[in-house]
Amino acid sequence: MKLLITYALEEEKGPVQIPDCIVSYCCTGVGKVSTAINTYEALLKERPDMVMNIGTAGTLHHQVGEIVVCSNFFDRDLEKIAHLGVPFSISFSEALLHAGVPEYLQSTGTVSTGDTFLTDLSESGSHADVFDMEAFAAAQVCRKLNIPFFSVKYVTDVIGQNSIKHWEDKLEDARNELAEFLNALRF
Repeated sequence: MKLLITYALEEEKGPVQIPDCIVSYCCTGVGKVSTAINTYEALLKERPDMVMNIGTAGTLHHQVGEIVVCSNFFDRDLEKIAHLGVPFSISFSEALLHAGVPEYLQSTGTVSTGDTFLTDLSESGSHADVFDMEAFAAAQVCRKLNIPFFSVKYVTDVIGQNSIKHWEDKLEDARNELAEFLNALRF
């Protein structure tokens, strides 16, 4: 299987070796625009069978240090104008099932993506397991090119509790824990 792993920052990527996978990488940069552009270019160049987004995220419902696997994505910025008929959510649950992804990776977790690093509970919008600044953009590109996509997020901070400082403090732990999780994967 050809697997593309996307991540926003080099500090989030650790050494990964997944048996029976040809792994390529794409550092997307921070934010939805750079993520969409860089993911699209990587998909055209690498032609992967599947895309996995890894990285850090804030939360309201999980513990710092947890790894959350997600197959549902929404754009919290577009959600604000959903009443105008603007689509703001994507699910890959069925695509992952049909792609033969192991059951433990077929999560129903949800990532809320927005253009800002959330530090205030009032800005979080709808319920989500984790909050980031990139996953929805990568999911949207993968949906357009019909490539299965999922996300593996390490929870670095609880939104509203000194989020930026906690994210900085947990970045190295995130890289190590994500690498350990990914190295245990079997497709």
